Amino acid sequence: MSNKIPLLDLQVQYDTIRDDLLAAITRVCDHQQFILGPEVELAEQELASWIGVKHAIGVSSGTDALLATMMAFDIGPGDEVVTSSYSFFATAGSIARLGATPVFVDINPSTFNLSPEGVKQAVTSRTRAILPVHLFGLSADMDPILEMAESTGIPIIEDACQAIGAQYKGRPVGGLGTAGCISFFPSKVLGGFGDGGLVVTNDEKLARRVRLLRKHGAEPKYFHKTVGGNFRLDALQAAIVRTKLPYLNDWLLARRERADRYASLFTDASVTKYDVVLPSLPANHLHSYHQYVVRVPKRDELRAHLNAQEIGTGIYYPVPLHLQECFSHLNYPVGALPHAEAAAAHTLALPMYPELTEQQQTRVVSAIADHVKSA
Repeated sequence: MSNKIPLLDLQVQYDTIRDDLLAAITRVCDHQQFILGPEVELAEQELASWIGVKHAIGVSSGTDALLATMMAFDIGPGDEVVTSSYSFFATAGSIARLGATPVFVDINPSTFNLSPEGVKQAVTSRTRAILPVHLFGLSADMDPILEMAESTGIPIIEDACQAIGAQYKGRPVGGLGTAGCISFFPSKVLGGFGDGGLVVTNDEKLARRVRLLRKHGAEPKYFHKTVGGNFRLDALQAAIVRTKLPYLNDWLLARRERADRYASLFTDASVTKYDVVLPSLPANHLHSYHQYVVRVPKRDELRAHLNAQEIGTGIYYPVPLHLQECFSHLNYPVGALPHAEAAAAHTLALPMYPELTEQQQTRVVSAIADHVKSA
């Protein structure tokens, strides 16, 4: 058997539910309704119930969930959207595609999520939305942000693309703000076999607007009330997500168990005294552990060592958004958001998936301990 430990192993999960998934794909092939239709409608109903919201709208990706939601608020040129600088590019790219300006906020260095204090300082008369990111599967600190939204009337669009199953004070993410955006990219905790996404909301008017926008703004067909896009979730992806959904609670539990095991193994190996910082779990948060991300002083050296041991790792993300070339016109200098910049330089994602074995985790931790103690 291979001694490799991948960052993510989708094959082992697929093997356990292969027959169910193939049956779902066959069902779609047999009924030949590939675009929207009953498969998508059932997925929307089941996901809305699971997340605890009134409305769920299937869309073509997590990116398009963000884009369509902001389009539903008529966000465009001259508008500002306050968000985190430490996230996947789609968070800010979706804002810029509409001609609006992303206003980047620094992060809490412990949680990697945007700082509520930074949000308060960044809000101006041009702010049309606040877009908190629940990064790596951990909810942002939402109460101060929600209070700010209530006092200002600014909508909250949650980027929950990485965080289905996470909770904040007993409430699932996605349903905390005005709207939430979720991704079904294959590597996610609940992933499809390609791109797919979801917009969730308790606002009926907003839900109707997103449903209209996802089909080129047409209602009925060929009669266009507005300019939308092709943001439809296809039936094959909906069927796959529906098939996986009944397993999601067990997978989340397994991820949390493996996070606890990592913490125990790292403690036993006494590596934290070598400045290895483990993921934070604030009170009243329930983590989904989409990624298990540690902070280390010499990240690239450790990654090279683990690579030599055939242990997979990932860097999320090597350049914070405010320093990306495409946003250079916004004139954020190096050092403007120091915590985001430090996270980009020092964080490393370790193997994390429900089927990760104790033996594999022990080897990961031992390899890290050997390196940091000899460095």
